[in-house]
Amino acid sequence: MPTLVGRQVGPTGYGLMGLTWRDPATPEEQAIEALRAALQTGMNLWNGGEFYGTPERNSLTLLERYFARYPGDAERVLLCVKGGLNTSTRGADGSPENTRRSIDACIALLKGRKKIDLFECARRDPDVPLRTTLEVIDKEWYTGKIGGISLSEVRAETIHEAVKITKICAVEVELSLFSTEILSNGVADACAQYDIPLVAYSPVGRGMLTGQIKCAADVKPHMARYPRFQGANLEVNLRLAAGVEALAARKGVTPAQLAIAWTRRLATWRRGAPGTIIPIPGATTAPRVRENGTLVEIADEEMRELDEMLGGLRLRRSNAGKSRRRIQIEPGRGKIEDV
Repeated sequence: MPTLVGRQVGPTGYGLMGLTWRDPATPEEQAIEALRAALQTGMNLWNGGEFYGTPERNSLTLLERYFARYPGDAERVLLCVKGGLNTSTRGADGSPENTRRSIDACIALLKGRKKIDLFECARRDPDVPLRTTLEVIDKEWYTGKIGGISLSEVRAETIHEAVKITKICAVEVELSLFSTEILSNGVADACAQYDIPLVAYSPVGRGMLTGQIKCAADVKPHMARYPRFQGANLEVNLRLAAGVEALAARKGVTPAQLAIAWTRRLATWRRGAPGTIIPIPGATTAPRVRENGTLVEIADEEMRELDEMLGGLRLRRSNAGKSRRRIQIEPGRGKIEDV
């Protein structure tokens, strides 16, 4: 079992964004059922955000109501929360004042029902020295307000800089068959160098394996801005999705289960990979949560087959420098702008 901040967690975690940050909104009872299913399936690393939704309904408000109903579950869950956005500009703000505000606001929304085990700023603020931001969070850790510090959407150089300032307990980045940049841009290597667990969001490729996307017309408007859903990239990714679906069918598992297993298996398959990779797929229904949480073993020959699929495709990536983008949050959606 993987270990984070001295606690064991399941090999697959749970990303909470879709429970409160989507249109139409996930009904609260359905969201609570999904949370309950995640814990029952062993997915006890939960990853939410202060800005995942509106001030009235977001990850923290949902979790407060969940733990009010199931107080005994609080000790079973390891909770990671993203914050660090300015409430006025809705951009990354790593100033001491806003960093403290964000941590205090997240704690207040939980109303004492659950401690924040890991806190991370959603993006690095390019206008504030990293040391300034991390020293504030480190003090909050030292005083016991939070249980540890993680990083989100950072470049390799930020990891190298951060470990000289404080202990980094995890790094959260996107990793899937459709987004492998961190395997070649130094991020995975840096995590391996410092033995930092890597938390992989969107391990099923932002819907590429749902079977609902067969052409450009099937791409939802809010996803169309991602390069993987555009032009030639989409054509190539659809071919990859078809290959994954065929392998999954032969194996007797779902495409999502195979993709999640591939992400997790990279820890022992790829030379120099971090020793711990925890995928955190999101899902808004209990059946889909249970599907994602079902552990699937993936054999060496299957990993080689997937490697060949990836090697035979020439994807035009344009996500380089993602960690230096500013995330701006509007009610119900997020917008990323270059800085």
